Amino acid sequence: MNNPGITRRVTLIAAGVTATASLATTGLLSTPAVAAPQPLRNDELKEALRRAEARRRRLLTGRPSANAWEMQKAVDADGDIVTCAVVGTGLAVAMRMGDAAAVLIHVVRRFHYEVDRLGAHGEPTPLEGWVAPSAVRDTRLPESALASGTALVIRPGSYPPGVRDGFTAGQQLIIRDIIADTEGVVRWGGDDRRPYEGLFYLDVPPGDERLTRVAAKIRDWAGTPGAGAGVVPDVTEPSRRQAARYR
Repeated sequence: MNNPGITRRVTLIAAGVTATASLATTGLLSTPAVAAPQPLRNDELKEALRRAEARRRRLLTGRPSANAWEMQKAVDADGDIVTCAVVGTGLAVAMRMGDAAAVLIHVVRRFHYEVDRLGAHGEPTPLEGWVAPSAVRDTRLPESALASGTALVIRPGSYPPGVRDGFTAGQQLIIRDIIADTEGVVRWGGDDRRPYEGLFYLDVPPGDERLTRVAAKIRDWAGTPGAGAGVVPDVTEPSRRQAARYR
């Protein structure tokens, strides 16, 4: 004769074993429980927004330089403008990191190697990059690009705005060849109606694919023997003269 109590206990135990096996199969008992990601609490979200707004006020101006890049208020302050080493020269300059720096530093390096050595004999200011937007007197002028980190000045005390012929004909030939390297992405201030022979600046707006392409080309040269800054080309070679003439 069956005992109803025993039968009920056996049934419950069997059900428990089945449930346990099912949990093990799904992995719920094989690993420790992991809490689901929790959304940011309101106070954390507010703090993140506060920090983002503080950074915006600290760095950004909302105003473009003449070449359409936004001017920034500070350098080395968690923004896009940082102090960059100019490899092979012992110099450093503050400018917009990324493609802008890659192209402009190439210009400086070739100038240093082929036109005139910068920083020799304790030269006080061989190179100037970023300047504070408050120092920009007219955002329509090309040199306003300094405040957006997209320009630099070679020897700011030696080649003042409005003055021509600070370089010899031979030096100008090399400068135009350097500009040809950049395929028109960089412009030399000596070619402007109001000359500024120490100035070199990006002549394309943000997002222009030409800047991306030229920066990639210059980076490739760094790993290619016989290419890039430091390899002195024959700038009088006809094909190079032709390329430089149309920049």
